[in-house]
Amino acid sequence: MNTALLRLLQLSDPTLPIGGYAHSAGLETYVQAGVVHDAATARAFITEMLSRNLFYTDAALVSLAFDAATHNDLNELLQLDDECTAVKLPREMRQASQKLGMRLLKIFQPLCSSLLADQYRNAIRAQQATGHYCLLFGIYASVLQIPKTDALTGFYYNAAVGMVTNSVKLIPLGQQDGQEILFSFQQLIQELTEQTLNPNRSCIGLCCPGFDIRSMQHERLYSRLYMS
Repeated sequence: MNTALLRLLQLSDPTLPIGGYAHSAGLETYVQAGVVHDAATARAFITEMLSRNLFYTDAALVSLAFDAATHNDLNELLQLDDECTAVKLPREMRQASQKLGMRLLKIFQPLCSSLLADQYRNAIRAQQATGHYCLLFGIYASVLQIPKTDALTGFYYNAAVGMVTNSVKLIPLGQQDGQEILFSFQQLIQELTEQTLNPNRSCIGLCCPGFDIRSMQHERLYSRLYMS
């Protein structure tokens, strides 16, 4: 039996109790503004989020955190933590990343021993680091000996599932629509994964400002179902 696959399934499980269901990453604002209103616009939104936002931010940082964990490089990890905080301009997105990260740490810290994860936790407690979800995902993927390609595939898939689920709830869409949208992303996720194996460090933070603006506007929506 492939235990690495089982570990990846648990790490990337959309139902992992870290609170991901409470965040829409700005989608709620797009829906209320009428920009995302059907299956086609939902697919377009998720495509842009995966390829124009996550590709240059969280996914790239997962890849780099995986490498830092493989080399047990705490200094590199702390620098990545600072960069991740800096590129998340909306307050809600920074808070969401930290909340998800701390819950992921709470789940996996007792399950697998990692000196680097312990050092990172201590840095967070000392307020020397924030504790971002993408970085902890990369750390634990390395610690659990999940191949990097599989880890990145799982990360992109987890993000896609979350956005599809939110689209079904918010627009709303039928469950069949949601599954067809998710199925259509297989080739895109494969391509993004291959490109993220060796991310361009100088491009981190290069993303569409519209996503940040909508996330900032989310803080002042008259009614909200999601925390971000």
